[in-house]
Amino acid sequence: MHSNEKVVSYWKDFCRSTGLADADSPYQVWYFGNTPEMARELAELVLSGKKIATASLLETNKRQPENAPEDGGYSVVTDLVGEPLCVIQTVEISHIPFKQVDDAFAYDEGEDDQTLESWRKVHWDYFTREAAELGFSFDENSIVCCERFRLLYP
Repeated sequence: MHSNEKVVSYWKDFCRSTGLADADSPYQVWYFGNTPEMARELAELVLSGKKIATASLLETNKRQPENAPEDGGYSVVTDLVGEPLCVIQTVEISHIPFKQVDDAFAYDEGEDDQTLESWRKVHWDYFTREAAELGFSFDENSIVCCERFRLLYP
């Protein structure tokens, strides 16, 4: 059960207005990135239709299974303080080494100039910091969880 009343209300509004899920259906609640600015900016890219994918480290997901993406799963995406911004549904998950992430996935992430070069730089820095904070190592062979999703609401 989710404790954020705004999120619960948002989820119920989504269910009522779309008919795509029951209010009792399971869903995750999370935000993009690790700063208020990043969470808002990336959610806005989703809302604009430019961002239809996201990446996480498999090792992070193993250590934080409650945040690991689920194929077909629903998520209420919030800002960093828990304000609901949209509902998405995971439509594809693939696990591949960092060095094998391709141009198409980098483009679908919708960030920066949408090139693989910029994707690698930004994600290398992000994943390196995250791995250090969680106590594991990250390198080009680390497995990335490449998740594609669709925006359902609003």
